[in-house]
Amino acid sequence: MIKIGVLGLGNIAQKAYLPVMAAMQDQYEFHLTTRNPEKRQQLAAEYGFTHTHATLDELMATQPAAVFVHTPTATHASIIKKLLLADINVYVDKPVSMDLQEVQGLYDLAAARHLLLTCGFNRRFAPLNQQLKAIPDKRLIMAEKVRETSDQDVETAVFDLMIHSVDTGLYLLDEPLVTTTGRIVATADGKLAQGYFTAQTAHEQLQVVTNMRGGVNLETSTVQASSKRAVVNNLSSLTTYQTAQTQTTTFPDWMPTLEKRGFAPLIRAFLTAVATHGSNPVDPTSAITSHAVCRHLLSD
Repeated sequence: MIKIGVLGLGNIAQKAYLPVMAAMQDQYEFHLTTRNPEKRQQLAAEYGFTHTHATLDELMATQPAAVFVHTPTATHASIIKKLLLADINVYVDKPVSMDLQEVQGLYDLAAARHLLLTCGFNRRFAPLNQQLKAIPDKRLIMAEKVRETSDQDVETAVFDLMIHSVDTGLYLLDEPLVTTTGRIVATADGKLAQGYFTAQTAHEQLQVVTNMRGGVNLETSTVQASSKRAVVNNLSSLTTYQTAQTQTTTFPDWMPTLEKRGFAPLIRAFLTAVATHGSNPVDPTSAITSHAVCRHLLSD
């Protein structure tokens, strides 16, 4: 059975990854890794995992085929490099790094060693966003994320929150970028208030908006095509507008949240790629572009 490591068992791992992995233990042997012995014991018992480790070196000694990295962003680059140099495929939460040169270097290293480096852009795999992607003849794309009120320094907010909308908007485009512009609005004490990104292709216009003080928690993605307009709201409903006709589609009540939000499909796609030596489910060039846009937003 293929061994898969999980490094870092914090909030994101517990909410978005372990429930999916727990249901796949008939296909993969998962190895949970954290320095916290109580957490190791508790999560192994809760989900029925039988392999746990205290350190990355202990995990690597088992020779896993791949490792999911759920550690703080500042630690990503050194961990990813160590894994790749040991010929281990890597899945990592976004961002890979906030340093664009590190991002490019790590992807170059993965390519040189014929390994996967997959960034966790789950929204690309959300079923309703994939329906937006399939709409032909797009003209206008909007990706918006609004927070009721949120205090994060500008760089952290751009790479932690805004990167989701940037990546979703770029994913929905069907043509190469021609021009891009951006604007960051900061508060007097250096927090992100709003972030704006605009891009054009030959026939499409993209608008990305992140509002950290919007009075509501909301995420929408909109595609205006020549034949219709379609809006995905909070990854859970799709409303399509055509002449004299409006239709809203939602998921069945039994559909798990991690399916709706794209985590489960992305985890399965990565593990399948590891098992079959398949192509990266999150195209490296596109992932680098999303990081580059965020870096350039902060540089303008």
